[in-house]
Amino acid sequence: MSRNAKINALLLLAVAALAVLPLVLGLGDHKEEPFAGADAEAETAITEIEPDYEPWFSPLYEPPSGEIESALFALQAAIGAGVLAYYFGLRRGRRQGEERTAAALRGAPGED
Repeated sequence: MSRNAKINALLLLAVAALAVLPLVLGLGDHKEEPFAGADAEAETAITEIEPDYEPWFSPLYEPPSGEIESALFALQAAIGAGVLAYYFGLRRGRRQGEERTAAALRGAPGED
């Protein structure tokens, strides 16, 4: 197994552990919604500290349901993943092209 394969396997294991450990350890069992988002947690904390708090900003678009909100979030994540994959693929392709060009120039006849 190459060094890169070992690193990739360890990273995959770490990601799996981060996903599974909270479920196995029962983190959040004492809450009504154990894995609510950070926005909901912040809203709860703010209303506990100051019940009369009025937000100074309102959202530009409020989705009609939670399902649509989740779908928009998933779409945003997919677009971000696509942009990152394109960027890293482009970098790798350019690097491989440069390596091929350098190898072709080294092996070209008549070069001194």
